[in-house]
Amino acid sequence: MRPGPRQLLRGQGAGPTLARGACDWLPPTSAEPALLPRAKLGPRQLPSLCLLLSAQLVPSAGPGSGRALPTGATEQRGCRRQWLAQSSPGWAMKVEFAPLNVPLARRLQTVAVLQWVLYFVLLGQMSIAITVMLIIHNYWFLYIPYLTWLYFDWHTPEQGGRRSSWIKNWTLWKHFKDYFPIHLIKTQDLDPSHNYIFGFHPHGILAAGAFGNFSTNYSDFKELFPGFTSYLHVLPLWFWCPVFREYMMSIGLVSVSKKSVSYVVSKEGGGNISVIVLGGAKESLDAHPGKSTLFIRQRKGFVKIALTHGASLVPVFSFGENELFKQVDNPEGSWIRTVQDKLQKIMGFALPLFHARGVFQYNFGLMPYRKAIHTVVGHPIPVRQILHPTEEQIEELHQTYMEELTKLFEEHKGKYGIPEHETLVLK
Repeated sequence: MRPGPRQLLRGQGAGPTLARGACDWLPPTSAEPALLPRAKLGPRQLPSLCLLLSAQLVPSAGPGSGRALPTGATEQRGCRRQWLAQSSPGWAMKVEFAPLNVPLARRLQTVAVLQWVLYFVLLGQMSIAITVMLIIHNYWFLYIPYLTWLYFDWHTPEQGGRRSSWIKNWTLWKHFKDYFPIHLIKTQDLDPSHNYIFGFHPHGILAAGAFGNFSTNYSDFKELFPGFTSYLHVLPLWFWCPVFREYMMSIGLVSVSKKSVSYVVSKEGGGNISVIVLGGAKESLDAHPGKSTLFIRQRKGFVKIALTHGASLVPVFSFGENELFKQVDNPEGSWIRTVQDKLQKIMGFALPLFHARGVFQYNFGLMPYRKAIHTVVGHPIPVRQILHPTEEQIEELHQTYMEELTKLFEEHKGKYGIPEHETLVLK
């Protein structure tokens, strides 16, 4: 006789047994065939079956419990609810939800990072769409004053921007930094009477380490580098987005154009640092966990600017940057990579197909993983000013920079979880 839904819920009949008040679930043995897909249940029985499968509680494996967690489960106090759905033999999808008793501090950290992700992924496009709608519906009293302002303010992102100490001091950024967490490490003091160009590596997916350390006032930058002001350079196209550009400049972001970088490093009196994510959008397509691939061999414009203005070069490596997201496999030569490369050339920015965790569950979403980021600032490379550097001089300094960058990686990789056999790949 086939068991009914009430018998299934009480643990009677085929399938896993769930005792009353128990927090344990054991997978069916070979003598207990799985409920799906062999069980033929009617429409009225399916809700009961779904309830049974979704109510599997996995125990924590605390010290001394002598109990092992099922594969893929994470240690956590109390029991974590896991939902299991099986649609065909040998395939199952398990969604692991966040526990309800998450501390308030961690919830605030999640909110801070969520707004940051949405800020980069959606806000620029939304600002353009809203402006277009205002024009279409002829709200002239809104868009004409702003577009007039935009015309006269167009070059501000190339002239040091317009930062707001109030916004850079938002407590939101403290929670953002603590989510991963993000750390800044100095290897040598810098002379505040000089200007510097920091080459930041790797780009990762969203360059969280660069933003957290050099754009907010909650990193250790001011303590480690007193007397300096940092300018994080980003793609110029972000400043084409109405309103969005104002927010970007308020947190210290400026354009990565030649004019913008030259403006910063040519300031009299020194104490200015241009932070450039040198690999750019193209490098984000190689941002896979466990890999250290940098797109640097063709990037020589920053070297020419350094020579022209006599700004010292400093390699910076952010360990953990590539661990924050997973990316769809896209080896060079694959159709996915071919499409991504073509779009990157057309639009100026890349479209990596990335994913990590969600807000309320740990299996899928656009939220980065909670992985520590250690951004190590290397030794400065002194640069003698040459107003009109030759190709040989640019190539020589570029080669020196790559050697110092590789040396920085090799000296510190063991401290931050990178195996000794792992090497830096320069493309």
